Amino acid sequence: MKKIVHLYKRNIYGVMGTLGFHIVLVGLFLIAEMDLKREMTESAIVIEFPIEELPLEEETIEAEQDYSTQNMTSVPSSRTNMPSSANASDGRQSSREAFFDESYQREVENAKSLVADVKKQLSKEIPDMSKIRMPEEVTEGMDPDSISNIIYSGDSNIEYQLNNRYHLRLPIPIYLAKGGGTVIVDISVNRQGRVVNATPRRNATVTDEQIYLYAQAAAQRTQFNQDQSAPNPQFGTIRYIFIAQ
Repeated sequence: MKKIVHLYKRNIYGVMGTLGFHIVLVGLFLIAEMDLKREMTESAIVIEFPIEELPLEEETIEAEQDYSTQNMTSVPSSRTNMPSSANASDGRQSSREAFFDESYQREVENAKSLVADVKKQLSKEIPDMSKIRMPEEVTEGMDPDSISNIIYSGDSNIEYQLNNRYHLRLPIPIYLAKGGGTVIVDISVNRQGRVVNATPRRNATVTDEQIYLYAQAAAQRTQFNQDQSAPNPQFGTIRYIFIAQ
């Protein structure tokens, strides 16, 4: 034990010197490694940007130069073709304008014709039915059993259908109109025998529109006998056969 202590005391400074040397050496290695990593990082950052940006700027400048050159080259050719294209466009436009002008003129002529027809129809004199005088078949004072529902007047006749009723006064309009045709008028009659509604039916054989007016006016003036037991109103018809004058 004494020998070990004696040996330790004699060599302690050498051991401490060796340890110190190694500690200093390790520290130098660590410092050198840190400097090396920092230099590598800085060099990578500094070198990266110029490599990417410089070609981009050069490509942009070259592209702009090529675009300007193409435009300068293409302008004369487009100007050379301009007159022919303009002439073709003018021709198509003129053709379209002519087509629409003709169509417009046709529409105008059709509209004028329609207006003329309407004016012609409106210019026809519509008679005032209240002032029209008609001959009448009167049966007042006659035996009801002797009264017929068919009235003849030359080549024409008037016939009515109204169950269990007979006429007291029956206007005859069949010679008033210039045209001819048959008109059936639907009538509604009250218990006092007065016609409260008269509606002419349309008929394709009628050649004069005024026939409907005469038939309606005659039906409205017709007077039937009173019947307090009759339906109120009672529905029936009157047929007028007009002869063309």
